[in-house]
Amino acid sequence: MKAKKRAEGKWRSWETTEGAIRAPHRSMMRAMGLTDKDIESPFVGVASTHNEVTPCNAGILPIVNEVKKGIFAANGTPFEFGTITVSDAISMGTEGMKGSLVSREIIADSIETVCFAERYDGLIAVAGCDKSLPGAMMAIARLNIPAIFIYGGSIMPGNWRGEDIQIQTVFEAVGKHQLKEIDDDELRNVEIRACPGPGSCGGMFTANTMSSIGEALGLSIPGSASEPNVDQRKLASSREAGHYILELLKKNIRPSDILTRKAFENAVTLVVAMGGSTNTALHLPAIAYESGINLSLKDIHDISMKTPLLADMKPGGKHIMLDLDKIGGVPVVMKRLLNAGLLHGDCMTVTGKTIEENLKDIEDPGDNKVVYPVKKPLSKTGGLVTLFGNLAPEGCVLKVAGHQFGSKFSGPAKVFEQEEGVMESLQKREINEGDVIIIRYEGPKGGPGMREMLSVTAALVGQGLGEKVFLITDGRFSGASHGSMIGHVGPEAAVGGPIAIVENNDVVEINLEKFELNVIDFKNWKSTGKSIENEIELRKTFWVPKDPLYKSGTLGKYIKLVQPASKGAVTG
Repeated sequence: MKAKKRAEGKWRSWETTEGAIRAPHRSMMRAMGLTDKDIESPFVGVASTHNEVTPCNAGILPIVNEVKKGIFAANGTPFEFGTITVSDAISMGTEGMKGSLVSREIIADSIETVCFAERYDGLIAVAGCDKSLPGAMMAIARLNIPAIFIYGGSIMPGNWRGEDIQIQTVFEAVGKHQLKEIDDDELRNVEIRACPGPGSCGGMFTANTMSSIGEALGLSIPGSASEPNVDQRKLASSREAGHYILELLKKNIRPSDILTRKAFENAVTLVVAMGGSTNTALHLPAIAYESGINLSLKDIHDISMKTPLLADMKPGGKHIMLDLDKIGGVPVVMKRLLNAGLLHGDCMTVTGKTIEENLKDIEDPGDNKVVYPVKKPLSKTGGLVTLFGNLAPEGCVLKVAGHQFGSKFSGPAKVFEQEEGVMESLQKREINEGDVIIIRYEGPKGGPGMREMLSVTAALVGQGLGEKVFLITDGRFSGASHGSMIGHVGPEAAVGGPIAIVENNDVVEINLEKFELNVIDFKNWKSTGKSIENEIELRKTFWVPKDPLYKSGTLGKYIKLVQPASKGAVTG
């Protein structure tokens, strides 16, 4: 191949294409139909999570095709490759759910591996289901090559009896069915109508929370987070991303220029203003970790305390992502936060412009029922808080958006070693108003994999107990979960955290004045004449670690490598 001036933006793919020594490499590329021009152009990896595992990803292929068209039109050469996803909703309530959080690491590792090995100059990652979004963003941070994140888009709502319904409705209908409030026919009608086509779950659950984070971090095209999967605008913005990636290559704008401390503060601010998923407290710290930034649970709490709750979104509110899209999408929320001085407007984004420049021409829709004004918010503080205390020295996470818990709640503990025991008790109607349900050994190591517990939380809501009991776990919750629930309790039971030594009928208190989670009265502790703190230490001396449930394979490796939930449950 004759020596030519290297194409602008061909930062490292030249290693595989230039000089006589690379003739075999070019020959392999020609076998895939590449021309001289294609080989001489910048190489862009296109990570696709299209599959037939979940509706969240089943509609991604058309989006990937538009991305490649955009790259070609901008004189780049796309290389599509695949990675895995799993369906949380389909594995929910089963042993298979243990693989959900694990899949995030596999996704990040696989995208990183392909782009590193093939020396791609840039990356566009397209993802739909919950863990594929943060997994892709973690890979983007690690690789630090010019990159853009594209969300596969949310699902359209179903409809039954004249009302919009979605997957959350089905899970809660199961609880009503257990109470015999609805019959088999009603449950079936909800089941067959709730999910009418491709796209991720429609509320401000984990997927839509993470897509919104993509915009707030500056990794996604403005306005793209709320576009439904089946909307033609999704195809157009994806094709546009193909143009932007070549501009990023030319300007050498990398993720490290975008993923700054300020960018992560923007992301937290947006999430708590929109009542986003508790999984934020896992995924954002993990992405920050890959960016070399420490984002703690305390940081999230502090930002939430000074950020108003603006968006009335499901699961705690009334609206879904489609409703937000109709009034202008995530940029509307960001514009209101920026005007109130709550966002850093000088952060760089994948458009080559700052947050402030991107939002300059965004029109505010005025009064509406989806996003409230900063001066008249739904709540003066944000939708997520973190608690500490003798039951959670490393912290835990509570979603307050859409709920009125009061300042204190206390009750007798009902302790379960795994999620399945609670479902059995619910079916037998053994959970009572005022109980504090403890589910342990469901943490990153103990689960392993921190199973989401949408089946349990939905059953509690369906039985009318959603805000009449508190559910506390070292596991985590689906973004679709709502009710009185505290997750990510750390240290987890598997490593001897205090949650491991709680017994039935110990009194647990949730104090939202001090943001503390404490055991305030141990069963029979007074007979020892010791303080609560001493009793904790005494009980710990009798605690015996459980053998790991998996000693080989993916889960076995995960148990050995995973770090605490408070650090994002990363494996690096």
